[in-house]
Amino acid sequence: MSDSEKCETELVSKPVKRLGVRHVQYVLLFLATVIGYGMRTNLSEGIVAITATDKDKPSPDIKTYPEWKDYKNTMLSSFFWGYVCLQIGAGQIAKKFGPKLSLTLAIAVSSSFSILLPILADVIGYQGVIICRVFQGLSQGFLYPSFHHLLSVWAPNSERSKVISFVYTGGPLGNVISLQLTGFIADSTLGWPVVFYIYGGLGLTWSVVYFIYGSNSPSQIKNISESEKKFIESETCGESKNIPTPWKAIFTSSPLLAITIGHAGNNWGFWTLLTEIPSYLKSIFDYKLKTVALLDALAYFAMWTLGFVFSPIADHFITKKVFSIGATRKIMNSIGLFIPAAALVALAFLPKEQGTLAIVLLVVAVGINSATFCGYNVNHIDISPNHAGVLMGITNSVSNVCSILAPLAIDGIRAMTGYDEEDKALWTIVFCLSSGIYVVSGLYFNIFASGEIQPWNSEDYLSKKKEQKESNS
Repeated sequence: MSDSEKCETELVSKPVKRLGVRHVQYVLLFLATVIGYGMRTNLSEGIVAITATDKDKPSPDIKTYPEWKDYKNTMLSSFFWGYVCLQIGAGQIAKKFGPKLSLTLAIAVSSSFSILLPILADVIGYQGVIICRVFQGLSQGFLYPSFHHLLSVWAPNSERSKVISFVYTGGPLGNVISLQLTGFIADSTLGWPVVFYIYGGLGLTWSVVYFIYGSNSPSQIKNISESEKKFIESETCGESKNIPTPWKAIFTSSPLLAITIGHAGNNWGFWTLLTEIPSYLKSIFDYKLKTVALLDALAYFAMWTLGFVFSPIADHFITKKVFSIGATRKIMNSIGLFIPAAALVALAFLPKEQGTLAIVLLVVAVGINSATFCGYNVNHIDISPNHAGVLMGITNSVSNVCSILAPLAIDGIRAMTGYDEEDKALWTIVFCLSSGIYVVSGLYFNIFASGEIQPWNSEDYLSKKKEQKESNS
């Protein structure tokens, strides 16, 4: 009997009680995403204040470093230098020692370096910012593999799209809060360093709370009801076992490659917009910093909100058997990539006088992208719940190379063309490039992705392969 068949023959009715222990775990993971993304993205807005000239800063007592302007994109991309390094190893560590521990430590370390960032910036220079961002990237490399490990055992199949969208849309909400908070504080007499102290304190507080109340699985928590435990385990096939990882099968898996390509294409567009929207709005439409923060936050608020629209639709498609799991993932992924691609093309050729329409298109490009949370982003668990964290580590590691290259590519385009950020032609190239990458990656996912549990997910896959090899020799 296959894993998928076993899950279907042991289904248990959902508990009558609407809120259970599993919902506490979802909220804790959601808050981790909000705080983690807040720390990850506050530099996107904060860099404008950090490099402000004396005439632009809100108080003469706030230290700024206008001489660092040429290193802006290097500082913005440095988070991902560390982020891509430990993804695969993070998945293995979370699998071996438990995702609760790895997630707690990840947020705690990232928070500590958030507090240190203004201090090292003053003592060392822009290199101090880079050091802190690299270490934040290294620690946050454990977030997604840990999340996927936890969600593979806590999120029942009938709720999976909603749960995973809820947890991961904490990212865009974290962006909304971070961009607003950073813009407001950086433009006040409090000064930009306060933003990093706030996020550091929030992250350390969360780490303590999660260490007390978080759990690796339903079987390891005391106050869960038996009905809720049985319901969860019936739809997740129980707790994923710490079985050997079939590396060869994983790295030669066509469905996993499809997830990787989809993930990489999405990251290129997502991080291009996230890191460059403030500069685009300020340079082309001459919006003030507070206005930029508000408009930027509007786009990610739309993303957070629409995540709650797409996820129940995806779950409805699956539970009512309107479409298969694989078809549902492809439909949602197409919505999340192709519509933003069209919006970016329109944005690329928009005249400078159309500032309001530019905002509408940016909101569409960012907001509709939330459909991908029900597409490639959940597909790791569909094809291999036992190795979901490892798979996320692999695809996140590869895809975040694009997160590094996206802002650096803008510097490359500037160097090749001679365009500056005030030149509309620069942004035409940037947006058309991102649109093309969205389309190509989306098409590849549609052709090669799958919603079926793969044979190498099986607990005895490696032993069967060994026996087969021995019998053939």
